[in-house]
Amino acid sequence: MSLSVLVADDSKLSRRSVIRSLPEDLEYEITEATNGQEAINALCENEFALILLDLTMPEVDGVGVLEHLHEKSNMPNVIVISADFQPEKQKIVMSLGAKRFLRKPLDKEELAMALFELGYL
Repeated sequence: MSLSVLVADDSKLSRRSVIRSLPEDLEYEITEATNGQEAINALCENEFALILLDLTMPEVDGVGVLEHLHEKSNMPNVIVISADFQPEKQKIVMSLGAKRFLRKPLDKEELAMALFELGYL
């Protein structure tokens, strides 16, 4: 069975980097979103086990996506991956249900550890 993952980032290069950083010993069904509104639309149409979410995106930012998710009863696991590493931002996203906050550029080992801690590995 494959893990359903939504990768939301406005940078194609960043999305590719995140996807390449996923551990190879799992199968993934990956959906990509180029902005927060696309992420919300994807969330309305599909269920995801995991969301890898950037904060700074056009239309709706990552915080807006988390606010949308926070209203759902079965919120998926969210790992925020952002260059915006301000402590206040971290508090906000964690209060909205994010499980981890990882720094860009993404470290493959950090992502693997986060996935291990969330029970995927």
